[in-house]
Amino acid sequence: MIKYKKKEILKTIDTLIKANDAGIEAIRRNTSGVIDVLIQSQEAAIILGSFIETLDEKCDYLVKILEDYCENLYQMSIALSDEKLCKKLSKRIEEQLTYLYNGVQLDMPEDKKEVIFLPYKASMWDSLESIWKAAEEDESVNAYVIPIPYFEKNSDGSMGYMHYEGEEFPSNIPITSWQEYSIQENEPDIIYIHNPYDNCNYVTSVHPMFYSSELIKYTKQLVYVPYFVLHEIKSDNQLEINKIKHFISTPGVIYSNKVIVQSDEMRNIYINEYISWAKEQKLLDKHLDRNYQESKIIALGSPKYDKIFSKEAYEIPEQWKKKIFVEGRKKKVIFFNTNVSLILNNGDMFIENMNRIKEIFNRYSKEYTVIWREHPLTYETIKAMRPNILINYVKFKEKFIKNDWVILDQSSECYQAVRISDCYYGAGGSLSALYLMTKKPIMITDYHYPSGISDDEVSLEKIFETMNIKYYYNEKFSNSLDLFLRYFKQVDNYQKECLNFLPNLEEIRNQNYGKKIYEYCCEERKEYI
Repeated sequence: MIKYKKKEILKTIDTLIKANDAGIEAIRRNTSGVIDVLIQSQEAAIILGSFIETLDEKCDYLVKILEDYCENLYQMSIALSDEKLCKKLSKRIEEQLTYLYNGVQLDMPEDKKEVIFLPYKASMWDSLESIWKAAEEDESVNAYVIPIPYFEKNSDGSMGYMHYEGEEFPSNIPITSWQEYSIQENEPDIIYIHNPYDNCNYVTSVHPMFYSSELIKYTKQLVYVPYFVLHEIKSDNQLEINKIKHFISTPGVIYSNKVIVQSDEMRNIYINEYISWAKEQKLLDKHLDRNYQESKIIALGSPKYDKIFSKEAYEIPEQWKKKIFVEGRKKKVIFFNTNVSLILNNGDMFIENMNRIKEIFNRYSKEYTVIWREHPLTYETIKAMRPNILINYVKFKEKFIKNDWVILDQSSECYQAVRISDCYYGAGGSLSALYLMTKKPIMITDYHYPSGISDDEVSLEKIFETMNIKYYYNEKFSNSLDLFLRYFKQVDNYQKECLNFLPNLEEIRNQNYGKKIYEYCCEERKEYI
């Protein structure tokens, strides 16, 4: 059974009305082909009637109108030589179709809005998940999660191996195949994306049919929600702003109707930098219109925050409890995160740096428990790119995780470690930026050990000065981590003071960013109707 949208049925009836007018003119001129038009009109009416029969009982009279319409078409087909009778039948058909058109408008149920989500990596689904949950709860909406394929790029920029991660999504997410849903035919009311790059990424590319420049042709509401969270930056800190400018001129930002950003400060940066970039590119009209950009770039937070403060994130795994709760008290917890960049930049000194860190942790092991989250590709990266340190790394790891104050976090997501921990130490990137929302202390470890760490010592006051500018501290001196742990309470208080522009934690816990984004976009969509 073909499922029609209400607007499609109205369009079909309008076509039948025009065909009726054209048919009478053809009969008057004795034009051939009238029978074919009558047959096609009857076939269309039968298909519509079969579909309307599946709807509410109050639409039954519409089926009766279509049956009478088909009978009149038949009568016309056998009376083509009688122009007077055909005109009479045509008048009757016109009345029937007009009645049918009005009846469909008044009594046929309204079409459900179609909202689709186009994630490309399962690991980035958290940037859309809570928006999808809000859509799922909306009875006036059909929501579809459609993971889209992406390609590795060859060195010459051409498309290489194609990846599809539809089978890697959580089992409770109903997946629709990208090959079965036609965006061009369905013209969804709202499309959500989290990949902004189109063909501008040197490493990967989503399938070209899902470029934002293509999607905007088939919807009036394309919404870009970044898959990442950036470190908060003050609007006057141009040095740090320059490091993120490339995110602001991506195709996803250019073509989307709405761009969702994490904070008011970040919104101001996006608007200012986009207009500045547009001037450099000699773009015109809306690209330079501040009012337009202010209506397009909206600060509504990130759905990733919903995951941090979800009920599941507060649950401490049983195997972790015995290392966190010791002798009737809860130890402070350090979230220690290492990534691939840290390995590659530290090079052959990576193990030595890890031993340095371990020794400092060990000095505070009675007060702190360490939750260590190593990048899932750590072993493969070392094996392929630093094979000379592989054996020593395996030995270090085996010995390190045997300590009763170390927990190795091998869970698929990081949110429990984020919520349970009291501070963050380790690699920079989007995870540390996400952690910032908790308002807990953050120290980014040195990426170029040993050259990046001075033997000189830093004071707590100097650490605070840096935190006031960047909201976190980069490890630069040999005693940085020691001070961070020894004076945790002072660091913690200062961190919260620096981040007083963010919502308070209770407000964040009670906030549902995904629902907020969804409801905002639904309201905005009404402007296009």
